Amino acid sequence: MRHSAAEKLEIIGLVKGSELSVRWALAELDIPRSMFYGGYRRYVQDGVEGLSDRKPHPGVCWNRIPESVREEVVETAHSHPDKSPREPARLMTDTRN
Repeated sequence: MRHSAAEKLEIIGLVKGSELSVRWALAELDIPRSMFYGGYRRYVQDGVEGLSDRKPHPGVCWNRIPESVREEVVETAHSHPDKSPREPARLMTDTRN
């Protein structure tokens, strides 16, 4: 469930001002700890502006083949159409510096 910045600020105030431990206070409010601590960290870093919703941004894809390497692979495969896919791959790894 999404909360507005005002609701997040109220939750932070309730939890920090509670006599209960953070864990118990969050359980009573039915708020996941990860959501609270993520919001609290942004609140400490950026103030109230850190609590507002941000649009998700695409992350870096760790296993994406760089375009230059992809072009080289396609070029090698096209220059050896008689070979199986494994052979141009071996050729590339053996002749590359």
